[in-house]
Amino acid sequence: MSNETKTFEYSVRDQGGKVVKGRVQASDQVAVAHRLQEMGLAAVAITEVKTSGLNAEIHIPGMTDKIGLKDLSVMARQLATMINAGLSLLRALAILAEQTPNPALAKVVAQVRNDVEVGLSLSVALSKHPKVFPPLMVNMLRAGEVGGFLDQALLAIADNFEAEVKLRGKIKSAMAYPVIVLIIALLAVIGMMLFILPTFAKMYDGFGAQLPFFTRVLVAISNGMKIGILPTIVVVVLFSVWWSRHKHDEGVRRRLDPLKLKLPIFGELNRKIAVSRFTRNLGTMLHAGVPLLQALDIVGQTSGNVVVEDAVKDIGESVRQGRSLTQPLSHHDVFPPMVVQMMSVGEDTGALDVMLAKISEFYDQEVEATTDSLTSLIEPLMIVVIGAIVGAMVVGMYLPIFQVFDVIK
Repeated sequence: MSNETKTFEYSVRDQGGKVVKGRVQASDQVAVAHRLQEMGLAAVAITEVKTSGLNAEIHIPGMTDKIGLKDLSVMARQLATMINAGLSLLRALAILAEQTPNPALAKVVAQVRNDVEVGLSLSVALSKHPKVFPPLMVNMLRAGEVGGFLDQALLAIADNFEAEVKLRGKIKSAMAYPVIVLIIALLAVIGMMLFILPTFAKMYDGFGAQLPFFTRVLVAISNGMKIGILPTIVVVVLFSVWWSRHKHDEGVRRRLDPLKLKLPIFGELNRKIAVSRFTRNLGTMLHAGVPLLQALDIVGQTSGNVVVEDAVKDIGESVRQGRSLTQPLSHHDVFPPMVVQMMSVGEDTGALDVMLAKISEFYDQEVEATTDSLTSLIEPLMIVVIGAIVGAMVVGMYLPIFQVFDVIK
């Protein structure tokens, strides 16, 4: 009998009836079912993940080891399920370290377990890994530990991260097609300019006829591209390296973040994304019991836009001085009047977290609708622009044929 370790994907139902999925390494399905029973969970389905042929998991150092929000949301939900089922925190962390499919996250969870074992709280243990666990997660868990509702805090974190992943996924899927089409079109144009056009120019030169003005312009551009293609590639590579290192610098963000909100087409989309992220994060933290001022400090840091961060600082200062939470919002254009009014109602009724959740849900739908409309608008525009460019090049290449016929006659 083979003792080879295989990867299995399982589905279980928590006490709330919600299906939770995960992966675990084991020798067979019986071992998986036994391990789930130890966790106090009843398996709904257990399937083996094929790891050979076309279905093999490819491990790329630096890419597959990256820990994203999706990994953290799965971790938080599974940890909440195990704690809710009655397992101790140490036992839950040990099981999580074994079954987490992401090796980088599994390593970090094992370190967190060791820290918890020597007496640290979960939030303090997570805070020792700031590049993995965001401040929002750490502070919500701290509030859950103090209030005695750690499992509920973990579920709130999972819901928050899943909503953020879903939001990012919508934006990426909407922009993927136009970007791919644009890249292919640019490569096609560059190929025509560097390889096809010079061949036509040499052929026409052999007939001794002068090329039309438009064709000569294209040939001049082609010659310039031959000279400048390597320097351009070097500049792009250097800029990419610089950008990856300095895109989060305060000076860079101060210049670019306001521009993101003023772009002709994408400015409104960026504003809706910023409002959605702000209201969702603040509402989630308040619902989890995080103090308002502390929540505002964290939300400002995780807003993703310096304009929103400045607005949140004004809110925090207003609250510290005993004034209204929503009064400073009306002075910042990034927040529409509807958001200010709804937050004001939530503050007056003592249900600010509920109102923030409703605002976030509304703007998530707005982002989806905006990305769909942008996609439907961008696609025909790109087809027209790309068609015009390619058509102009084709005309420029075949225009001399008429002169060649005159020369031959």
